[in-house]
Amino acid sequence: MTMRIDVVQPPGWAPPKGYANGVLVKDPSRFVYTAGQVAWDAEQNLVGEGDFVAQFDQALANVLAVVQQAGGLPQHTVRLTMYVTDKQAYLDRAKELGPVYRKHMGNHYPAMALVEVKGLLEPGAMIEIEGTAALP
Repeated sequence: MTMRIDVVQPPGWAPPKGYANGVLVKDPSRFVYTAGQVAWDAEQNLVGEGDFVAQFDQALANVLAVVQQAGGLPQHTVRLTMYVTDKQAYLDRAKELGPVYRKHMGNHYPAMALVEVKGLLEPGAMIEIEGTAALP
C-alpha cells in the first residue's frame, strides 16, 4: 500500500502563505514525532547566538535530521510547531527565513503553528521547533 499525504484546504478559503491548513495522511504505516529542537550542534552547543535566522536554520536542520534518521524525507513532515521567544524577531526576519526554509523543505508546506513563549529551557535559544512526520 502506498502512503499519500494530501493538503486539506476548505473551499472558499484564501490559500495560506507558507503552510497548509491541514494535512491528511492516507494509509500511514509509521509516524515519527521529534522532540523540540533548538539550534544545537551535535555536541549540544548553541549556534547562532543572538541571530534568529541562524537559529531557525539549525533548529529546522535538527528536526529533519531526526526525521531522516527514522527513514523519512523532508516531504514526509506533516506538522511543525515553532516556539519563539520574540514574535517580532520572526516577523522582522521573515523575508530571510523563506530561503532558509526552502533550503531544507523545498516547496513542501506542512501544517504549522507559531507560538510566542516567555522563554525556552536552553539559555540563549530564540526558537524551538518540533515536528511530526508520516513515513511510508
